[in-house]
Amino acid sequence: MRYRAGLAGLFITMLVAACTQSEQGSSTEGANTAGQKAAAVSAERLSNADREPGAWMSHGRTYDEQRFSPLAKINDKNVAELGLAWSYKLDIDRGVEATPIVVDGVMYTTGAYSMVYALNPVSGELLWKFDPEVDRSIAGKACCGVVNRGVAVWNGKVYVGAFDGRLIALDAKNGKQVWSVDTLIDGERNYSITGAPRIIKGKVIIGNGGAELGVRGYITAYEAETGAQAWRFYTVPGDPAKPAEDKAMELAKSTWFGNTYWKQGGGGTVWDSMAYDPELDLLYIGTGNGSPWNIRYRSAGKGDNLFLSSIVALRPETGEYVWHYQTTPGDTWDYTATQHIILADMKIGDADRKVLMQAPKNGFFYVLDRATGELLSAENFVPINWASHVDMETGRPVVTDIGDYSDKAEVIIPGPQGAHNWHPMSYSPQTGLVYIPAQNNVMQYEDSDAPPEMGLNLWNLGIKEPTITEDADQLREVSRAFGGSLIAWDPVTQKQVWKQEYPYMWNSGLLSTAGNLVFQGNSEGQVRAFAADTGKALWSAPSNTGVVAAPISYEIDGEQYITFMAGWGGSYPLNLAANLQTEVTPSRARVLTYKLGGKLELPNEDGKLLDAAQPPPMTGTPEQVAEGAEVYGNHCWQCHGFNAVGNAVVQDLRYLNEIQHKNFAAIVKGASKPRGMPSFAHVLDDEAIESLHHYLISQSHKLQAMPGE
Repeated sequence: MRYRAGLAGLFITMLVAACTQSEQGSSTEGANTAGQKAAAVSAERLSNADREPGAWMSHGRTYDEQRFSPLAKINDKNVAELGLAWSYKLDIDRGVEATPIVVDGVMYTTGAYSMVYALNPVSGELLWKFDPEVDRSIAGKACCGVVNRGVAVWNGKVYVGAFDGRLIALDAKNGKQVWSVDTLIDGERNYSITGAPRIIKGKVIIGNGGAELGVRGYITAYEAETGAQAWRFYTVPGDPAKPAEDKAMELAKSTWFGNTYWKQGGGGTVWDSMAYDPELDLLYIGTGNGSPWNIRYRSAGKGDNLFLSSIVALRPETGEYVWHYQTTPGDTWDYTATQHIILADMKIGDADRKVLMQAPKNGFFYVLDRATGELLSAENFVPINWASHVDMETGRPVVTDIGDYSDKAEVIIPGPQGAHNWHPMSYSPQTGLVYIPAQNNVMQYEDSDAPPEMGLNLWNLGIKEPTITEDADQLREVSRAFGGSLIAWDPVTQKQVWKQEYPYMWNSGLLSTAGNLVFQGNSEGQVRAFAADTGKALWSAPSNTGVVAAPISYEIDGEQYITFMAGWGGSYPLNLAANLQTEVTPSRARVLTYKLGGKLELPNEDGKLLDAAQPPPMTGTPEQVAEGAEVYGNHCWQCHGFNAVGNAVVQDLRYLNEIQHKNFAAIVKGASKPRGMPSFAHVLDDEAIESLHHYLISQSHKLQAMPGE
């Protein structure tokens, strides 16, 4: 018997709410309390969002993506009086990464499998809900879960990028579909959409994910009224035997080598960050890692591989390339530059500069001139060992011997979880500080013995699959290399001003406010507030779950609210959390909204005790168990955790019941596709599946033999 977060059926936890009601009020599906003015957002309103401080009209509140609220009724003097005003239970307890939009009296947000919810932002009452009915069997086509980071709104419509690659426009009044387009260039590849669209000049702009699984990156703009494609910008070259799509791809071709990269996809997916400067009329995008990760198998071990791991400036009306800065030339570590981009104006030295700031996975904090792409400064904000510094003359990181794993395995800092992942930063123009949800993590990188295998649901890395020790003492030692922090960073001096430590990584994105506050949730099941100038902890409340999405603030009828999307999402809770945390907070997907004097309490939700069913006898040979461990390492750990140690999101495979053991081969071959378990029949034969089963039975027996189990 072991403490676990909650029961899971077959291979995927999909706890569906018994009703769609707010936990405070009743549901009126299809109602529109905002009257005829639903999401009446225009280019003028978006460009002048600061004139409406009570709204949160776009992903980062403003086009500059600062995630700073000018509201100050909740401040460092009274934040201790903050209490829960309402909560709303989402349908599926996973994939919670969205930033809600609040405009014209309605909150629009998303949950797992790209489900869209319209809520009353004062009461939490459900107004309408849209389920795009994503095929549950394609969950394996993304690296990090069936997540969604939110919607965009424009001229009476709500836009969502569905996990399966559709871009969908909904009527903001009732959630009815207006139009839908397929954004995928190749439906047979492992493409997905997890990011939030942006709308600029009447165009909906969206990128795709899938670089871990072998795809070519691109970003596309569609006409907001009709869904007609306006332009597409590719981030890496295609077939070298064909003409380049544009001048940017002609430039990029000379930085790639070999003749196989285009068959493997190349990577460079634009799966998250964007920002826009209306004055310069420039759209800034962040691009992802290579596919495969290892440059040896991607580009003959050489070349910068544009535009991987880059910040790229485009014209939003045409997609025309303007400039780029590559944070990690020749990326071979999964150091994406898809992390949050922030625009700000500040004095650097004697000059007033229009800057762009990013803290990507590689551990350096970059400040660029956003008109030209000139590098102004770069310093590491956490300890790293893959590079010593960024050469200010060349703008390139100086890679250390440790950073090169082409000849021997190296333990590299940071690992692929990154010094900062997708969780949004925030910038306060009051303090002049950037608030970073930073993290420490390591991984041993080792060159693979063979090129990566391409196929549906298959990771495309080109390195040996990472492992983690099963020895308890060694695991505790490893855990010390992992952790999280909230860092207040001065972008002018490139120095830390204050820091709040967390025992675990994967803490939420950030919100700063004019009330001298910074809000953040964490993986321990709390939401918190700190003084923006000093970092002093001022308020906390239980969330009953891990919190990873960034909070927002809005105002209705003179009342200021703070909203957190609570629940787990992303890679860490899937494959690492259960190994590195002594107790993983369960995944309970909710919208949690607070106000001064709020009195609501969350439901009392104790964790459930799972009884491990008696596993079948251990009949497998040591060779079969070892082979099964290899199969697990190649195909299963990404969702079910290292060493089959389950997590707060999907099934712990050491707890398979009698029926699951009996039907194990059928499940692996696709019998549970409707519940979210992909089929691996195309890559695993009966012998491999049998070995995998023997390995899991072995792990289950180890679990039962553990003290206290």
